[in-house]
Amino acid sequence: MDKLVIIPTYNEKENIERIILKVLSLAGSYHVLVVDDGSPDGTADIVRKLTENYPERVHMIERTGKLGLGTAYIAGFKWALRRDYQYIFEMDADFSHNPDDLQRLHQACVAGADLAVGSRYVKGGEVVNWPWDRIFISKGGAFYTKMITWMPVNDPTAGFICYKREVLKALPLNQIKFIGYAFQIEMKYRAWKKGFKIKEVPITFEDRKEGVSKMSKGIIKEAMTGVWKMRGFK
Repeated sequence: MDKLVIIPTYNEKENIERIILKVLSLAGSYHVLVVDDGSPDGTADIVRKLTENYPERVHMIERTGKLGLGTAYIAGFKWALRRDYQYIFEMDADFSHNPDDLQRLHQACVAGADLAVGSRYVKGGEVVNWPWDRIFISKGGAFYTKMITWMPVNDPTAGFICYKREVLKALPLNQIKFIGYAFQIEMKYRAWKKGFKIKEVPITFEDRKEGVSKMSKGIIKEAMTGVWKMRGFK
């Protein structure tokens, strides 16, 4: 019991069973924790049945209301740290992250990284089925973040990550300020400032085929203004 994949959900009934079963099929006995924010489409009902079928490997935190991506992951991290998980992963529910790549992220941490980032913007990484404006915003945001923070990460908003337990134990989880894309930047930035080694692993990011994107103008604005505030973090 050393690998936990945290999957936050809000209205993911089209994807959630398939993604969980795919993760469970991987070699290495991965466990799954779904953090559901009161999905009105019945996502939690689907997960609940899977927790009954796989009680040792599938778990769920149910929250009331849409409380945000960052707070979902923080709840998942704290849950994992109360147990004996040594490698804790972030992954989307919609198959934009290929579950097979969990193995490569894990191997990067085994080989010496403290956190491994599934990166779209290093050699070998790519984005599939995104419109040009989404790619422009994402790449522009990555460049903008590097220029302000000096953090040597090419894909700072990436949400496909493997953390070693020691990283999450060292970070002030109760002080994490942001909840959207800025959350992803803040977690990497705080880890980097503490001297942890970040390794970017090239992945192919494919836009969701089922369900609806949770992207909003507010999330983008939070990331653009948030990076300036992060420069004062320790």
